[in-house]
Amino acid sequence: MPHLPVLLKEVIEYLNPQPNQNFVDCTLGDGGHAKAILERTAPKGKILGIDLDPKAIKIAQIQNSKSEIRNRLIAVEDNFKNLKKIVSDYKFGPVHGVLLDLGFRSEQLEEKGISFLRHEVLDMRFGPKSGELIGKEIVNTWNESELIKIFKIYGEEKNAIGIAKEIIRRRKIKPIVYSDELAEIVLQFYREKFKTKKRIPWVGGRHPATKIFQAIRIAVNDEINNLKSVLPQAIDILEKDGRLCVISFHSLEDRIVKKFFKQMSVACDFGAGKLKILTKKPIRPSEEEIQQNPRSRSARLRVAQKL
Repeated sequence: MPHLPVLLKEVIEYLNPQPNQNFVDCTLGDGGHAKAILERTAPKGKILGIDLDPKAIKIAQIQNSKSEIRNRLIAVEDNFKNLKKIVSDYKFGPVHGVLLDLGFRSEQLEEKGISFLRHEVLDMRFGPKSGELIGKEIVNTWNESELIKIFKIYGEEKNAIGIAKEIIRRRKIKPIVYSDELAEIVLQFYREKFKTKKRIPWVGGRHPATKIFQAIRIAVNDEINNLKSVLPQAIDILEKDGRLCVISFHSLEDRIVKKFFKQMSVACDFGAGKLKILTKKPIRPSEEEIQQNPRSRSARLRVAQKL
C-alpha cells in the first residue's frame, strides 16, 4: 500500500505556504507533504527535510525529482532532536513554517519488527542514527519494573504487569527474537486472561499487541524525549508569524504538544506568550480520508503561530 500523507489538505491550509517561502519538514517520510508545499512555494521557496530513515530520504528525493522542485528540497538523514544544529549547519532560512508528522512510513510496518503481523527481528529503530538500543534487547534484558513502566507510560496498557511477567517467563525458556513471537506471547496472555482457546477479537480494530509494540518502539527511538526537545527548537527557528504544525498519532504525544502550546501561549513574569494557538481542538481526518487511508484514523493535528 503506497504511503499517503496524512491530513494533507489541512496541513496546507494552516501552513499557508506562499511563493518563495521556506519550510522545515522534520519528518520527511516519503515526501508527500514536502511535495505539496514545494509546489506552492515556487519559484524559489525551499524545504529542509529531515528523516532518520535513509530509505525515506531516497524515496522523497525521487518523489520530488521534477526539475522545477528537485533543487529546492534539502534532504538530511538525521534526528529532528538536532533541529537547530541542522538548520545552522545548512544555513537554512528564514523559516516560515515547521511540520512534524509523528507517524511513520507504511513500508516501515513491513520491516525492523515494527509490525506484529510479520516475521521480522525485533529491531524497531527508525534508522541507523536512532541509536544502539533495539527492541530485542528491551524484551530480553530489561527487568520487570522497567518493562511495566514503558508498557504503562508509553503504551497505556492496562495489563502491563501481567504481560511483563509473561514476557519474562517466556524469555527464560527461549529468547524472544522475532515480532510474531512477541505478538503470540501477548495473545496467549489474553487467551489465559479470558479463558479461551479462540482467537482474541481485535477490540476497536486493534490487535491486542498494539500497545506493547508501540511502547517498545517509543522506548527504542526515544520518541517522547525527542518530541519534547524539538518543540522549543521549532519555535526558536521560526520567523514572526511562522506556524508550527504537529500531527500526532496517540494520546501521549498529543498531550505533550497540547501542554507545550498552552505553556508557550500564556504570558508570564518573563514576558508575553510566544505562541497563538490556532486549533482550539485537534483537527481530525475526515471520514473520506479514513476510508482512503485507514492508518490516518488516529491522527490529530495541532497548530500554533509564533508571535
